[in-house]
Amino acid sequence: MTSGEFLLLAVLALPALGALAVAATPRDRAARLVGTIAAALTLVAAVALVAGRSPGWTATAPAVRPWHAVDLPWVPGLDLRFHLGVDGISWPLVVLTALLTLLCCGYCLWRVPGGGSGRALVALLLVVEVGILGTFLALDLVLFFLFFEVVLLPMYAIIVGWGGDGTDPVALDARRRAGRKFALYTLFGSVLLLVGVYVVVAAAGTADIGALTGGTELSRSTQLAAFTLLALAFAVKSPLWPLHSWLPDAHTQAPTVGSVLLAGVLLKMGTYGLIRVAVGVAPEGARWAAPVLGVLAVAAILIGSLVCLAQTELKRLIAYSSVGHMGFVLLGVATLTATGIQAALIGNVAHGIITGLLFFLAGAIKDRTHTGALSDLSGLRETAPRLSGLLAFAAVASLGLPGLAGFWGEAFAVVAAVESGGALWTTLAVLAAIGGALTAAYLLRLLRRVTHGEPSPAVAALGPKLAGAELVAWTPLVLLALAVGLVPTLVLGVAEAPVEALVGVVAR
Repeated sequence: MTSGEFLLLAVLALPALGALAVAATPRDRAARLVGTIAAALTLVAAVALVAGRSPGWTATAPAVRPWHAVDLPWVPGLDLRFHLGVDGISWPLVVLTALLTLLCCGYCLWRVPGGGSGRALVALLLVVEVGILGTFLALDLVLFFLFFEVVLLPMYAIIVGWGGDGTDPVALDARRRAGRKFALYTLFGSVLLLVGVYVVVAAAGTADIGALTGGTELSRSTQLAAFTLLALAFAVKSPLWPLHSWLPDAHTQAPTVGSVLLAGVLLKMGTYGLIRVAVGVAPEGARWAAPVLGVLAVAAILIGSLVCLAQTELKRLIAYSSVGHMGFVLLGVATLTATGIQAALIGNVAHGIITGLLFFLAGAIKDRTHTGALSDLSGLRETAPRLSGLLAFAAVASLGLPGLAGFWGEAFAVVAAVESGGALWTTLAVLAAIGGALTAAYLLRLLRRVTHGEPSPAVAALGPKLAGAELVAWTPLVLLALAVGLVPTLVLGVAEAPVEALVGVVAR
């Protein structure tokens, strides 16, 4: 076994074994510490995947050429294989997942939300990590589907078990409704994904994503049907308007760590699947549906921004902002150009970093003031200047200020639409740029409402100062927002070759 194969298996085995170890540790704090150590080791293994990569790409390289791969027999009778691999498209998301899970587990060492034991919560976080990492690493369609589904039940349990604002019947009913909506929407997407996978595998006779990329084994009609099914399934998870309505309720009711993982990496399963599976396996379907995807993407940008302008609750505003930001990601994918796919990839990473930070900060504010109403949160800079400053940093990063991570995805998506040419794409680029201005408007409105003015009673009685554990959890995200903003090649450099190869097969 090579070092790359060992690391690939370790990235999945460490959180899985960590979850079992947490469940087997009787003392709650010791169990949370064990889970945090497992998450830290997973991050080390994930980062190390960049080392010892396979040789560079050539003009004839396949669209999926992993740096490292594990390919073992799984169900020989059905010709299914336990096939994992990592390349420049998936690696940044693998590292982001491992980092956010570590920060969430470390955060739980300091504070466990009410509703259940910290040990159970950390174990569930590690199970969610296994599902997300497996989705990004799977190179077999059936294996991809199974990992995609692993996330559902533990995330539902996190929302229902530790979410909400209290233990009274009204709060319990609210988080149960949010959990049910999340589960039902996700199951709807799962059914579509399963049918799409069946259509592809039955027609091609293989589930290997590498062999399927380019669609050479599929007829045009099969590609159109498969892309429709797969794109709808991934649109639910992303989420794409109008299939987004599960997101605000889930975010509002989820505990802080649940919201961070939901926004930070769970949504990326949908956009990654759209790029790797839907576009890669059914390129003719992608070309056929590209204008529709572009229109829906811009609709998501504009509608998400307008809804945010009307929001009066902090976490719901941040949740709806994800609809708009994911619209920019989808717009980049819809162009089917190298610039657009690169915009989608760096937009994914930037959104995970910045929105993860925003939800950490929103949780800290809500924990201290016991309210998320914007009208009750004025004057934050007077009583908690450090918390106010961090919120301002995260907000301006989210609105796309040049020099911070959020800029590149939005800017490149608009540029890619312009480069695509034609009246439709030029119009979409203009409307997306207007959506970017609306994004700035609602985030600046948020800062004016929360940080300025006379302190409200809730803010005037603000609780303890920032804890060391909070600063430890937030600092990596602040630094990454700066690093990706100033040096975008951290993401774009590793993804350039596989994106060029993918665009090459899509354009055939």
